[in-house]
Amino acid sequence: MALIDHSKTGDEATRVLVALVENKPGVLTRVASLFRRRNFNIESLTVGHTDSPAVSRMTIVVDATRTNAVMVERNLLKMVNVIDVQDVTHSPAVLRDLALIKVKTEGPSRFEIMQLINVYRARVVDICAESMIVEVTGPEVKINSLVDMLRPYGIIEMVRTGLVAMVRGSGEWSGRLPEDGDEQPEDAEPVDRSLGL
Repeated sequence: MALIDHSKTGDEATRVLVALVENKPGVLTRVASLFRRRNFNIESLTVGHTDSPAVSRMTIVVDATRTNAVMVERNLLKMVNVIDVQDVTHSPAVLRDLALIKVKTEGPSRFEIMQLINVYRARVVDICAESMIVEVTGPEVKINSLVDMLRPYGIIEMVRTGLVAMVRGSGEWSGRLPEDGDEQPEDAEPVDRSLGL
């Protein structure tokens, strides 16, 4: 999974988009089909429920060296079931990934691994004679670092959720579905959703 690194020649290597979509059957399939048809290179796509049962939230990490993130955003906004899309790359945001790592534990290495896990504030969620499963949550750079440290002991299996993001501050971006009585600001541009996929 790509590390979000903004040091490459001043341009972002990856961009993080957050999309709110209607929680209806087939929406994820249509979004994935859009990425395939447009040949967008997506690093990760994470989908989950929000505080509203009618809305799901997608966090999309785009490889900006191979895909124009603005085009991804514009194409998503054309879809009927997409409520809103935000590029949070430049926003002060909390970015988190979760990983489960199954690592070999042979002899004295178990104690060394336990010390290492404590340094990274990870935790053991399963343990047996030959292996343990470590759960770690945090920025991608932290997880990548722990993976590198555990690799010499022998990683048996690993699974990662993909990035999720939330903008910092007291404001909220719930993306609730507009009600009939809601008025649009006068300067707001209407979004053409007639090309829904």
